[in-house]
Amino acid sequence: MIDHAHDLACVHDATERLLSAVVELDNASLAEPSRLPGWTRGHVLAHLARNADALVNVLGGRPMYPSAEARDADIERDAPRPLDVQLSDVRESAARFEATGAAPADWGRTVELRNGVTDAAARVPFRRWIEVELHHVDLGIGYELEDLPAEFTEREIEFLTRRFSGHPDVPATRVTAGTHAWSTGRAAAEPEVTVDGTPADLLGWLAGRREGEALKTTGGALPKLPPL
Repeated sequence: MIDHAHDLACVHDATERLLSAVVELDNASLAEPSRLPGWTRGHVLAHLARNADALVNVLGGRPMYPSAEARDADIERDAPRPLDVQLSDVRESAARFEATGAAPADWGRTVELRNGVTDAAARVPFRRWIEVELHHVDLGIGYELEDLPAEFTEREIEFLTRRFSGHPDVPATRVTAGTHAWSTGRAAAEPEVTVDGTPADLLGWLAGRREGEALKTTGGALPKLPPL
């Protein structure tokens, strides 16, 4: 069972952590590059605000974005804004998402996200949690994958290994972190490759935030994962 109320509370806590960190920045640092290619820190914050509103649309049964072009244009438009405007927008859009999540609803219904992807409504809060946590890391302001809540890291590894499960270009892979193990890639009776590492390093590899140089592989080379 997906506990959407729990995940909404986690989204709130993650948002507060991010806002408390960002308030220490200045306008000049917002214009500096983030860890995402081609994006400044302002782009990341603009995306976070617009993603909150997009997920309000999803929960309301509306298209997530009018179009891919409109999504990109909105981020470009909002990226250069000063710090106080960025903070207000992230805070206010997060509040709109929280209010929508707190309203009575059928959380077992299926909703549609981008590119025809569908999911249970109850999983939307976790998807928002992913956005806030990983993009906090992407800002490059001292919050690292090792700082993520342990529950989040474990669940995101599970989420991503499921996402790549059955992918024809990913060999059958066993992913291990101590006592936890997951399977991903092509279906097979036995894994072709085993990848072992810390939860943070595994998440970094699966989420495209690290190259995987700290991971140990047996049975073959570290699989090249398709873009998210």
